[in-house]
Amino acid sequence: MTAAPNPALLSRRRLLRLAAIGTTALTLGALPTPATAAADAYDTLRLRWLDLLTGTGFDPATAPYATTLAALGDRARTQLQAMAPTSTSLWPDLPLGTASANVTASHTRLRTLAMAWAQPGTGLTGDQALATAITTGLNHLNTTTGAYTPTATAYGNWWDWQIGTPQALLDTCVLAHDLLPPTRLSALLAAVDRQVPDSLVSSYTGTSTGGNRVDLCRVLALRGVLGRTSAKLTTATTALSPVFPYVLAGDGLYADGSFVQHTWVPYTGSYGEVLLGGLSRLFALLAGSAWQISDPSRQNVFDAVTDAYAPFLYNGLVMDAVSGRAVSRGRQSGDQLQLQQDDHVRGHTLIGHILRLADSGAAPAAQSAAWRSAVKGWLTRDHYLPYLSNAYLDVPELARAQALLNSATAAAPEPLGARVFAMDRAVVRRSGWAASLSLCSARTTFYETGNGEHLRGWHTNNGMLSWWGATFGNGQYSDAFWPTVDPYRLPGTTVSAKPLADAAGGTWGAPHPDSTWAGGATDGTYAAVGQDLRGLSSTLTGRKSWFLLDDAVVCLGAGISCTDGTPVETVVDNRNLGPAGTHALTVDGAAQPTTLGWSQRLDGARAVAVAGFGGYVLPAGTTLRAKREARTGSWHDINTGGSTEQLTRRYLTLWFDHGTNPTDAGYEYQVLPGATAAATAARAAAPTVTTLANSRTVQAISDSASGVTAANFFAAGTAGPLTASAPCSVLVRDTDSTRTVTVADPSRRAATVTLTLAGTGRPTEAAEGVSVLSTEGAVTLLVELGGTQGAGRTITLTTASGAPATATATLLDPTQDSYVRDGSYATTNYGTATTLTVKNTNTTDSGFSRRALLTFDTTAVPGTVRRAVLWVHGAVADSGGTLATLQAFTTAPTPWTEPAVTWANAPGLAQPLGTGRISTTPDWIPLDVTPAVTPGNPSLTLALFQPLATVGLAVNLDARSHTTFHPVLEVITS
Repeated sequence: MTAAPNPALLSRRRLLRLAAIGTTALTLGALPTPATAAADAYDTLRLRWLDLLTGTGFDPATAPYATTLAALGDRARTQLQAMAPTSTSLWPDLPLGTASANVTASHTRLRTLAMAWAQPGTGLTGDQALATAITTGLNHLNTTTGAYTPTATAYGNWWDWQIGTPQALLDTCVLAHDLLPPTRLSALLAAVDRQVPDSLVSSYTGTSTGGNRVDLCRVLALRGVLGRTSAKLTTATTALSPVFPYVLAGDGLYADGSFVQHTWVPYTGSYGEVLLGGLSRLFALLAGSAWQISDPSRQNVFDAVTDAYAPFLYNGLVMDAVSGRAVSRGRQSGDQLQLQQDDHVRGHTLIGHILRLADSGAAPAAQSAAWRSAVKGWLTRDHYLPYLSNAYLDVPELARAQALLNSATAAAPEPLGARVFAMDRAVVRRSGWAASLSLCSARTTFYETGNGEHLRGWHTNNGMLSWWGATFGNGQYSDAFWPTVDPYRLPGTTVSAKPLADAAGGTWGAPHPDSTWAGGATDGTYAAVGQDLRGLSSTLTGRKSWFLLDDAVVCLGAGISCTDGTPVETVVDNRNLGPAGTHALTVDGAAQPTTLGWSQRLDGARAVAVAGFGGYVLPAGTTLRAKREARTGSWHDINTGGSTEQLTRRYLTLWFDHGTNPTDAGYEYQVLPGATAAATAARAAAPTVTTLANSRTVQAISDSASGVTAANFFAAGTAGPLTASAPCSVLVRDTDSTRTVTVADPSRRAATVTLTLAGTGRPTEAAEGVSVLSTEGAVTLLVELGGTQGAGRTITLTTASGAPATATATLLDPTQDSYVRDGSYATTNYGTATTLTVKNTNTTDSGFSRRALLTFDTTAVPGTVRRAVLWVHGAVADSGGTLATLQAFTTAPTPWTEPAVTWANAPGLAQPLGTGRISTTPDWIPLDVTPAVTPGNPSLTLALFQPLATVGLAVNLDARSHTTFHPVLEVITS
């Protein structure tokens, strides 16, 4: 582990540097001794934050720093000249009192002035007039009505008052600390206390979660540093702890690498970036101090760099699929630099956070070393926007990157493989290209709009397929794509042309479909991904599948129906050709016109290729439509804060026209990223992929090149060699001697699924959650999928000869169930309840403790019990939190009946059995009860409670009367 910076040397280095650049506030005579500096923990942290803001180890006179610092000086000079304090503003274009964003913007401008004053090479370093302007501005905003004062009443957006403004203000206080008399600093901190009290982090709810919680903790920590208040720093460190554990629902990091914010939105590249940025700074700030972040769960954040962030970083960009409404920000109307935000800019910011975290000394050394290698790879491969030329980056990030590039650290290649995430996203990465899929379900939104942003992102998550090449197409979505693309023709989507208003469906992720089937199965190399399609504010329905193979994405659609009275289309692709692109389109060997305005119906097309991008293989008899056009739009069209500058880009669009009000329409095609026209034609002439099924109930393919057979079952059924008892996604990979089977339930509705595979196979070893029932004639598997959040279960079979494997699965419904309650309800019977409530208050006769009882008849269970799982379905129903633990127990041999059981006469708890976690999202919870189950017991009673000696949350479980989600006892015997 890297050692924390020496506080004494850090302080001395900072003071020497400020003195060397001519700071008016410090002289060499005021330089403290190392012992004095080391003794003051608050100054140590303040100067460490100053280093994080301004950077170390760089020569301000050399590239790329000189240009960046000069640009900073130019911005500061312009803002200094425009500053004109009045009773209602500090800058005339930022009036105070009605728009909270102007409060943040005013403080952000002051931060820019302070940065120019504190950093060398800006042309304004240590400038007395600038110093006066900084203190004047701080005084003004701290006393002006409508600004940020110790008595101000918040208006507008909460974010400005609790995060945006205080972060900018506290940074300015660190940068200009020695310009501020103690009384003025106290007044500024009092304004922060007014808007950001400790109570904002007292509970992990509302806007105080995920990236927002980290931002609030940053404010509290810096408030503690500047105010020399240990309690504030302790509060900040402690309040970070709820960010670290994996969540099962809502905002935060998930065990599979998902990151969600605003309940419904996959947000790794935006709010996830904020979270990692804030944490990397706080880890670096507090390392080695009395307030260092020591929660053991912080390891989840370190693991997330590889599991959650790296999968969406490619050649320096972060995929738009996980950036939400941030994709609409582009060029902002008030941006003095007139720079464009895009996937590369966002990716660079995220990469900077990873490198800062690697250098913080907080993470295990091996992980930090791996991150540096990954970062160096991204830096060296970003040919579209080289990292060191990104004008958005500050000097500290440039300095870290330059040091890494100059080091002997080896650049890691892009990781390969396929991933399917619980947040309805999928990624495939190959040596020459990468692609992402954006889906939606009842768990995720069609799109997010809010604050006037992303106004036309309506169809973003209806199957958008984005892809990039290792050496081509890295600007496909960066080059003014979002303001100029036809929002009804996003690549990969199936869409009704029904006109939609800006921000249709509602803000902040409110619109989401009622369908639950979205996701798929992956073995880490290949994947089957599917979506039960719904249209936003539309009658559109359908089924879509994508099979992620070695050099192709196979796309199937079926059951596409709509009664909107408008055309329905599936967009094969919509290539952004740039301002003047004339990329050749070749169809079955014939070059098509490059004239703008050209459009054509292509009947019977088999092999279609776009020069410089890739190819598309279509089955015989397909009718495809193609069009070249120039489209003009502005960032303001899709974001009210965007620039009104008109931008024009050329597009080549390929789509299937399903007609108006189609019934049960479908499509088939393959995308071959990077393929030439010749390679595309060769694949069309000698296909390796066979479509086994393409209907509303199942979509399936087999691929002779990879040995993959894959299917998405939207209902129980058969496709080729596969038969499934319930909706699921299946991926089978055959090699010479093994067969790997992965099964997932994207709908998250089944506790178990039985899968039968034609052919032979015997398990090579035990697989978690998979029981082999038979290998005679065919392989039959019972796969436990409840509670996995859509993740797959995998088993490896060998085709070598050997003794057959046999087992029996018995699924039992309860013969009776009920729950009982203590305290004044101890003699109340709840035998007719349709919901079983469980809660442990860990007190005596509170009146709120409840436990459930279930009886099963195991007399028909054959053989010896190998495994027994009690499946219950429900959710947390408690205002006190979002996660709870259930536990099963055996009971004392006391008879009971539904009509008569109460807390007073119920059988007592005996042996504790398995546990399971449950969240506010209804799901299955598997509880291992193997020790309690024996064949031949007509009245096996199991109790459901929570771990003893703990205080739990109320959980509501579906009772045996529920037709779909009633409890089930799974018993595997041999």
